[in-house]
Amino acid sequence: MADRKPRVLDRRDWASHPELWKGRVEGHTLGTGATVLFYATEEVGVGPKWHVHPYDEIFIIREGRALFTVGDERFECEAGQIVFGPAGIPHKFVNLGPGRLETTDIHVSDRWIQTDLPDPDLG
Repeated sequence: MADRKPRVLDRRDWASHPELWKGRVEGHTLGTGATVLFYATEEVGVGPKWHVHPYDEIFIIREGRALFTVGDERFECEAGQIVFGPAGIPHKFVNLGPGRLETTDIHVSDRWIQTDLPDPDLG
């Protein structure tokens, strides 16, 4: 651990959108065990599709409102709330609007590992 040093990442190092908080930093690039994803959309009804990770995930709702589905449970959440998604439990969320949804998602892994699944709601 002695070879780890403080670092600063510029927006161009992680962002996938020129204006919205959207992109990711994988922990292995910093020598740490957490990966952080930034998600943002202004489109109501849009969000990450049904998927699963082999590690826990913590969602921080920074702006807006979202409908989270984690396993068999659904939660209507808003800015300031935090949602826990346990490892191995499929999940998704969508922007409920009005306006922008922004989340910061902490993946308890040094890499982003995601398996997309058929959405049971789309039958």
